[in-house]
Amino acid sequence: MRVVIVDDEPLARHGVVVRLAGQTDIEIVGEFEDGASALDGIVRLAPDLAFVDVQMPGMSGLELLSVLSSAERPMAILLTAHDSFAIRAFELHAIDYLLKPVDDDRFMESLDRARQALPYRRKVASSMDSFLNREDAGWLERFTVRIGTRVLLVESRDVDWIEADGDYAVLHVGDESHLLREPLRKLASRLDPAQFVRVHRSAIVRIDRVAEMKALVNRDVLLRLRNGVPLRASRTYVDGLYEALRVRGDRQ
Repeated sequence: MRVVIVDDEPLARHGVVVRLAGQTDIEIVGEFEDGASALDGIVRLAPDLAFVDVQMPGMSGLELLSVLSSAERPMAILLTAHDSFAIRAFELHAIDYLLKPVDDDRFMESLDRARQALPYRRKVASSMDSFLNREDAGWLERFTVRIGTRVLLVESRDVDWIEADGDYAVLHVGDESHLLREPLRKLASRLDPAQFVRVHRSAIVRIDRVAEMKALVNRDVLLRLRNGVPLRASRTYVDGLYEALRVRGDRQ
């Protein structure tokens, strides 16, 4: 994993370097002392992960990340003396944020989160490229729902979210719910990853229905859909959700 470090304090940069020493899967490709030089460096070096100080003279760490396009923006772990930046960090799809002085255990925990997210980041990006370059990706465009002797066709674009119900799945379409005779785990593999993302072992949401996200203290995220429905995204799936949102934003 290619890493850059952005911090105006030499000791702080050195602290990150020391903590990364001995990590055989990590390559530090750049160090920057201000946002302006980091901006050029990140675009040029295309790192996988950036440790970014939030408060720097001139361009702040948050401004740096917001200026980068979705395609250019690496995974980020923010370094800050205050936790008031947490919500903005999640808006910018930061993997984590670390409070200064940095605790060694929390540092390694953040690094592990980046390791876990990296394969998914690459997989989703690859899936999006494949989808865009194929005339027919074979994803489900409509669901067949049996209601007694009737068969109801539900367009995938109309589905807000999907909930597991034992060996079945429940399609939530506005104020209506439809029981689909297929387990969620199987259904997930047939859904277009450009449109749907799993946020919990028992829930899948349509990406464009997400209206608001709120980070929780246990690293879960509370979602609010455009129709007002609240859903909880578990920390296991949060990185995938952020990456799906990032890729979607880059494609628009």
